Amino acid sequence: MSTEGIDPAYAGLDTWETERILRAITASNLRAVQAVEAAVPALTRAAEGVEGRLAAGGRLVYVGAGTSGRLAVMDAAELAPTFGYDDAVVLMAGGGDAQVRAKEGAEDDVDAAVADLEGAGVGSRDAVVGIAASGRTPYTVAAVERAKELGAFTVGIANNHGSRLLAVADVGVLLDTGPEVLAGSTRLAAGTAQKVALNALSTAVMVRLGGAYDNLMVGMRPLNAKLVERAAGIVAKATGRDVEAARGLLAASGRDMRVAIVMGLTGAEAEAARAAVTASGGRVRAAVAALRERG
Repeated sequence: MSTEGIDPAYAGLDTWETERILRAITASNLRAVQAVEAAVPALTRAAEGVEGRLAAGGRLVYVGAGTSGRLAVMDAAELAPTFGYDDAVVLMAGGGDAQVRAKEGAEDDVDAAVADLEGAGVGSRDAVVGIAASGRTPYTVAAVERAKELGAFTVGIANNHGSRLLAVADVGVLLDTGPEVLAGSTRLAAGTAQKVALNALSTAVMVRLGGAYDNLMVGMRPLNAKLVERAAGIVAKATGRDVEAARGLLAASGRDMRVAIVMGLTGAEAEAARAAVTASGGRVRAAVAALRERG
């Protein structure tokens, strides 16, 4: 596996000055981003497949172990506050404790993977994304295989050519990051590439499902004072109103940013704006167009 390789360029690492070590790690992370860029065609197919399942009411299910699993937890955790999406599920080898404490043996438990997947009720409406640097982690591979048998749309993200995870998934996404500065430590470049890929995948899907108007976060939940002000600023930007008027729209909409923007752009009352947003599947642009068409 290339991620386990020992690159002679980093020989004598323990004798290097601090700045040289930092520059080497930073350079390897730049290459990690380039690896994600090379994988955009595969990520596009993955995003389109995930979008289709979620648009039909399915869930986004992440599966991973170790660093890969913890990166999945981070990505999933941000979907609700950023986009208002509550249907993300994370299945992690070793359970919840493994999110903050390494449980290396758990990644070999194939039976637990199948039990966790079936316990979560994963089925044909869902999209399952498995992440593993090696591409052969038994827990992750077994979960993706079982998910595919159950009819779910499956994505495998791995950092090694020809790995099992890439082969068993409906779409395999190779992030070819090569050997690490610290040989075998895939929390470095491999982990960076996985984080970038997950951010790109989930954000693209959520934007396509109505989580943005222009490039503004319209699914964000204004649950504290800071976020209320941010929401007012977003509504003001989207509608061309001043911030004070935007605060009024937010209040009238029940702090629903999509509804507030539709109200501001069309002059509709909250009830009509909310109905239009619901009918459009949460897409602000489509809701505005529908109301304007009705006159």
